[in-house]
Amino acid sequence: MGDTGPTGPVMDRDEVDRALARLGAEHEAIETSLLALQDHAGRRLLEGAALTGVTEERWRATEASITLLWTYFDAYTDALRTAREIRARRRWSSPEDLAELTGLLRGECVTVAAAGAPAPDGAPACLGEHFTLAALVDRMNELYAASLDVVVAADAVWSALPARIDLLAAELGRTRRLAHSVGVRPGEHPAGDDLERITRTLTRLREEVVSDPLAFWRPAEGSSAPGGGRPDTTVYDREARALEDVRREIDAVLTVRQDAEQRIVKLRDLLSRADRTLAEARAARGEVLAKIAATEVPVVSGPPTALQEQLAAAAEYRRHAQWHRLSPLLESLEQKAEEELLRARESLTAVTAPLAVRAELRGRLDACKAKVARHGLAEDPELVERYEKARRMLWSAPCDLRAAEQAVLRYQRTAAELLGAAPRVPGQGGPREVREDREDVGPGG
Repeated sequence: MGDTGPTGPVMDRDEVDRALARLGAEHEAIETSLLALQDHAGRRLLEGAALTGVTEERWRATEASITLLWTYFDAYTDALRTAREIRARRRWSSPEDLAELTGLLRGECVTVAAAGAPAPDGAPACLGEHFTLAALVDRMNELYAASLDVVVAADAVWSALPARIDLLAAELGRTRRLAHSVGVRPGEHPAGDDLERITRTLTRLREEVVSDPLAFWRPAEGSSAPGGGRPDTTVYDREARALEDVRREIDAVLTVRQDAEQRIVKLRDLLSRADRTLAEARAARGEVLAKIAATEVPVVSGPPTALQEQLAAAAEYRRHAQWHRLSPLLESLEQKAEEELLRARESLTAVTAPLAVRAELRGRLDACKAKVARHGLAEDPELVERYEKARRMLWSAPCDLRAAEQAVLRYQRTAAELLGAAPRVPGQGGPREVREDREDVGPGG
């Protein structure tokens, strides 16, 4: 073993050469990293930006760290240069040189003056921190990683979010113009209000991202590598979804614009048919009241004037391109128009029911007369009398339907009785035919 000193055994020449080679490689690596940090686009942006919030605070500390890094590096460079000069004095270093080199390479030979501590006049600089070369390298690595983390994070946010916000803002501008063309405006349509809110949010978001990018950085959990993490796009993503919802709303309005005329024409036809049906029902009601006695005839409502007014409003909305108002109005009108036509048809059916009953009784009476005529009983006095009585009641106005129905039933019963008592005429049907005839002229006619 060689001689020993405060730093341990004195290093031999080979150990010194190996240590100098290692320290030289570390020096080159550190210098390359510091120069890369100095030229990093993120650092240049941070240096020239008007920062606020978290980024302002962290960048102030990072600038001090970068300045300290260069101070440490200069001290490291000086110590390494001194060691190289001592080693270069002679090919075979003397024991004194080796002892001095051992102290430089292993001892706390690097002194860095405390920042901001000026030395008194004529006095040596105020001493601060003392490092071994290995400890100084570790300290520089720590400061470099922390500084690079800030620079990379800010650069990552600036590289990702402002461009995406600008693209979304451009899409927002196109959507606003399209919305304006179809009448979707703030204060008049919810989608217009949403567009205004999205515009304000994106403007504020871009300003905040530019001035305080680190507020939108989410470090990766469990990662110690510089720049480990991702930009926080929560607000951006929310506004992008909101804009997509507005676009869908405007697409629906555009669809209304494309088929509005056809839908309005169809609505006019539906309401016109309902109006004609109601007019027919009113005319039929007058006829029923004149021709049918002792019958409750439902009242027929007037034309659907309220729906006609709404249809006129829809036409006005279309004429003035107020598609956002036209869309819900058309949907409501289409449902109401179908219901109005159905109500008109039901009203006509209810009003004309007595006339249908009278027509059915007339048919039964004539059918029964035809049956008895085929059996040669058309001139029977009783049948003729009952037929004429029923006929007068059914063809007179006003017609008492209840009395007329009883008259028809009496005529049918009399015919059935006579057909049952009539002798069989050869070739005109046997007992089976008589039974069938009786069934045909029965009460059900």
